[in-house]
This record gives sequence, structure tokens and C-alpha cells, in this order.
Amino acid sequence: MFRVLSLRRCVPRVHTWSRAFSTAPQFNDGSTHFGFQTVPTSQKEEMVKDVFRKVAGKYDKMNDAMSLGVHRLWKDAFVQTLKPTPGCSLLDVAGGTGDIAFRCIEEIRSSPVFLPRPPSHTTTTTTDTSIATPSSSSPVFSPPSSVTICDINPNMLEVGKERADKLGYSSMVDPKLSWVVGNAEQLPFPDSSMDAYTIAFGIRNVTNIPAALREAHRVLKRGGRFLCLEFSEVNNSVLRSVYDQYSFNVIPVIGQLVANDMESYQYLVESIRKFPKQLDFARMMEEAGFNMVEYKDLTFGVCAIHSGWKI
Repeated sequence: MFRVLSLRRCVPRVHTWSRAFSTAPQFNDGSTHFGFQTVPTSQKEEMVKDVFRKVAGKYDKMNDAMSLGVHRLWKDAFVQTLKPTPGCSLLDVAGGTGDIAFRCIEEIRSSPVFLPRPPSHTTTTTTDTSIATPSSSSPVFSPPSSVTICDINPNMLEVGKERADKLGYSSMVDPKLSWVVGNAEQLPFPDSSMDAYTIAFGIRNVTNIPAALREAHRVLKRGGRFLCLEFSEVNNSVLRSVYDQYSFNVIPVIGQLVANDMESYQYLVESIRKFPKQLDFARMMEEAGFNMVEYKDLTFGVCAIHSGWKI
């Protein structure tokens, strides 16, 4: 179950809020973290881009190897939580290889009320774009849906486009799929233009997380939902110790064996430890303007689904 974390309704005996974001990046001195390193804020974006430039081609294989395939179950649970429906406009940020976007497309297509429009290159005999009544002779379509993948790294998007071509997803079929190179801190989309915003295993790599959350809130329509899947803190101390040993001693070695790149995966492991804990991140979401903020731990807190709404 999700844990409801509104600051105004928080039950003290269940959770207490910390006013200090001990694990969150700091910006007041012009520096931030890159893994366990302290680097100038102006340099982090390019450093992160370089990491994903290197790992793009092996990214999906490495996800399977590092998580023993469990990341697929996490992503399935994430999309099932969102349950996108026909007619929605969905923005998937840091979604490069398409894992979340493609699942969302399939979820929309599986809806019993999904009545797809013909491909945009196909001519039809009607210009009526409304849903026809059963007695009408006009074709019956569900409202058009769109899924937009936005990623700061073109290399990751290229991998996603190749996968999309093989799977038959495109801008010419419903739901319409589009690709945009963009920064989560300065999204190239109008205010109140999206019904849902998703980001999976991406927000911890953002230089200014509060700015990214404010941008997510800006582009969502009223009633829109923000959903984030991110690595988090394992609450059980014994399990946390085992997880730490695996993360620092095994994952970088897997990175070297599978992707010939130990350094990038050392950074990824370290970046997880620098990301705010569940409660701290929930507070950041509320400060960005989100309501009904809640989270749900997966696999003992190895990762968590964070949810908030723009009211």
C-alpha cells in the first residue's frame, strides 16, 4: 500500500519529517555531488551526460544483470500504478530507451475503451474527429493519446528509437509516440500541457532536483499526476548491509564485464546513496506544489514509487 505523506495530515507516531535534507544536493556554494565526489554545479550535467553516453548501448543488458531482471517487475508495478487511459497525454522524462513509455502504450492499448484511429498516413472518408454514437455511420475512435519521451542524452534516445522501430511504435499510430531532447530542469513544453509525468531511475541524476520537480508541476494540467520510480533506502539494517555489499562490490564488476565500464557503474551506485530518503523526497515534492503526496516501497525499499497530484 501507498503511504500518504501530506505534511498537514502526517501522523507523528508513523513518520516524522526532517527539516534538513541530509542526502539532498546543495546549491548555495556553487557545488553539488557527482556520486561521492563534490563537483562544480556547472559541470555535473556534462559529467552525467558522459556517463550515459558510455552506457547507452548496454543499458538494458546492464539493468537485467544488476537487478537479476527484477527491474522489469518494478517498472510493471510503476505503470500499473499510473494506469494511463485512452485520450491521455503522457510525458516520460529521462525515458531514453523507452522502457516506461512502451509499457504505457501497451497499457493504453489494452483498455477496453481503446478504439484506435487509423495511422496518420492513411486516408479516411470522414473529417469528424469526435467519438461517434453507436447509431452513427461515422467511424468510432477513442480520444487520441500521446506519449512523449524526453531525455537530455541523444544517445539514449537513439537506443529507444531503434527499439520502437522494432516494436512498431511511431508518431503515425495511436498512441502517438514522440521523442524530444530536453533538460528536466527546463522542459521544452507549455504550461499545463500534460495529464501525467513519469520519471524512472532518472531524477537522482538531475543537478537541481527541486527545479525538476517545479518543472514537472508546471507542465502538468490540473488533476495531472506526477509519478517517480527511484532507488531509495532499505529500512532493514541487515538487508541494507547485504544490499550495500552487493552494490559496491558486485555491480561495478558486472559493469566492467558486461559494458567494459566499471567507473560509470561506480558512479551509478554512489548516486543512489546520495539521493534523498523516501520522506525527504516526499517533502521536496510537496514544496514543489504537489498534493496528496505518497510513496510505496518496492523490494524492502530498494526502490520506491513516489506519487503526487497537481490540484
